[in-house]
Amino acid sequence: MTRPDASRTDPWSSGQVNVTRTGEDPRRWWGLVVIALAQLMVVLDATIVNIALPSAQQDLGMSDANRQWVITAYTLAFGGLLLLGGRIADLVGRKRTFMIGLVGFAAASALGGAATGSGMLFAARALQGVFAAVLAPSALSLLTTTFTDPKERGKAFGIYGALAGSGSAIGFIVGGLLTEYLNWRWCLYVNVPIAVIAFFGALVLLHDRPGHAGARLDVPGVLLGCGGLVAIVYGFSEAQPRGWSDPLVLTLLFGGVVLLAVFVWWQSRAPMPLLPLHIVKDRNRAGCFLTMGLAVIGMFGLFLFMTYYLQVVLAYSPVRTGLAFLPMTAAIIVGSTQISARLMNRVAPRMLMVPGMVLAASGMVILTQMTVDSSYTTEILPALLLMGLGMGLTFMPVFSTATAGVAPQDSGVTSATVNTSQQVGGSIGTALLNTIATTSSTAYITSHLTDPSRKALIIKEGVVHGYTVAIWWAAGIMLLAGLIAGLMVTTKPPKQGAQAPTPVPESVA
Repeated sequence: MTRPDASRTDPWSSGQVNVTRTGEDPRRWWGLVVIALAQLMVVLDATIVNIALPSAQQDLGMSDANRQWVITAYTLAFGGLLLLGGRIADLVGRKRTFMIGLVGFAAASALGGAATGSGMLFAARALQGVFAAVLAPSALSLLTTTFTDPKERGKAFGIYGALAGSGSAIGFIVGGLLTEYLNWRWCLYVNVPIAVIAFFGALVLLHDRPGHAGARLDVPGVLLGCGGLVAIVYGFSEAQPRGWSDPLVLTLLFGGVVLLAVFVWWQSRAPMPLLPLHIVKDRNRAGCFLTMGLAVIGMFGLFLFMTYYLQVVLAYSPVRTGLAFLPMTAAIIVGSTQISARLMNRVAPRMLMVPGMVLAASGMVILTQMTVDSSYTTEILPALLLMGLGMGLTFMPVFSTATAGVAPQDSGVTSATVNTSQQVGGSIGTALLNTIATTSSTAYITSHLTDPSRKALIIKEGVVHGYTVAIWWAAGIMLLAGLIAGLMVTTKPPKQGAQAPTPVPESVA
């Protein structure tokens, strides 16, 4: 047991880190601010450029076919390389990896903001994704090893879950403000000061043990796992412009599945596996991974459709569009910090996750009734509030349960797996639901376009019809996520006799 006056030197921070009798760092809540800043930056960057995309396309002369790469280059690199980033965090050291990720992300953001052509912007966005894949798992694993007391862990993960769930919506708000009042380049430049603040905060406030000297990286696992994820994410991103029956799309999806199957086989035999299979064999953890992936499929689809609905159909400005998501963001924060965080130690995680998914699906069902002239206040706002509250209830117990009881040397790769399910789910949701919406819109317009004088209205009605059909699918996927959470996540609350999260040794905390 660490003595009250004991202290320990952190080679990557200034001075001594005092540790309490329980092994907790008294500055851990300030450390949470640093971790939260980095996580917010990573999550909102998946959407912050969406509203700015039309301006960037015009400024850099991008074609309609190529503009998708501003979004896809980021999510592709991020989702495909997260497992590698998680294992690097375990081998090199979580704090060191966290700080390297911050520096790289800031540099890539500055490069993208200064882009003189579309190719330079695409490359910068991909580079952002690479460093986000390093930064995100180290941030979550630092949180996991910093907060080991069940009550404090609930509060910390409530804040983290709120950021994970609301970061995308915040990206729309910030992107709209920056685009309208400055220009699209500031949607990338804004990351630089955030990263600088987080870097110096990490230097002073965060501490961690060194990486595992002598440990080796599973190179075949890296190639198989990352290659399979990249192929699948790339295949889904190409399904929207090319179609699901395109040979390239089918080859990528089939090849990705084969690579992942070989990856699983190799992980059972590798001497130092990239993803130890005991992490995903745990029933509760696997249920959390599936719940997260399915929930985000519906969530990213909602962001995509509502952005276009508000700007194109209802003719909102970029700022007004971003602010329209603000109530949903507030509901996510309330659900995570005021409901889930308070109940996490009193009820089983699935008692939060299942109602959360039902609430989110109910919000989706309300949106299926929207028309070309729906009122935001009476028809859109209630749905967004239900969606936000449901996602807030779900995200915090998912993150907390998925990372509970993990050995310190596996915390980085476990955190990466949670983030991977989130990013891959978002990529799949965008491609799948967008394809459903486009197909339904085309069929509607073709069957209803009998009067040329009503062409403009029929096209607009067809677009909204496509959105509502896709949102029905999203609601079904949300309910499936709730079903999986109810059946697979059977762990009990820590205070009711179930095993609490495994404490991290005091030499690590």
